[in-house]
Amino acid sequence: MKEIIKELAGWLLYIVLIIALTWIVVTFVGQRTEVSGSSMETTLSDKDQLIVDKMTYRFRDPKRYDIVVFPYQYQDNTYYIKRIIGLPGETVQILSGMVYMDEHYGNEIMENPGIAEEPLTLGEDEYFVLGDNRNNSSDSRASDVGLIHRKDLIGRAWIRVWPLSQIGVIHHE
Repeated sequence: MKEIIKELAGWLLYIVLIIALTWIVVTFVGQRTEVSGSSMETTLSDKDQLIVDKMTYRFRDPKRYDIVVFPYQYQDNTYYIKRIIGLPGETVQILSGMVYMDEHYGNEIMENPGIAEEPLTLGEDEYFVLGDNRNNSSDSRASDVGLIHRKDLIGRAWIRVWPLSQIGVIHHE
């Protein structure tokens, strides 16, 4: 009987360790997420499965063109995936459908400048994000999304794990 209890205790300890390790990885290292919608096409498509790197921004600042994941502030368990365009301290404006910071950015004409119709100077922890599919994206131009604070960045899109034909590291321009 002692041997059975010892064996069960060993299995219980093993299961607790696996659960603890899984929690640590999901909380601090990375997690899976699914793209919903077409706002990041052609880079990411609807139903793509991604691994989000939650470690990098603990050691360095987000960079321009990183594809980041952050929570949508008005709906629980809803996360947005967008590309960082504007960095802290920069002034962003959309004129005649084009994004301007210190210089012109991008080629796609945007139909709606949103809150960036007037110059927006980003604070020391603020980022301006856009979807790659500019005219089909709810991003920093929309007042309900707005500028993203560093503390709200969950991480950066790192690896696409599904569909199988697209597996690999996501390129950050």
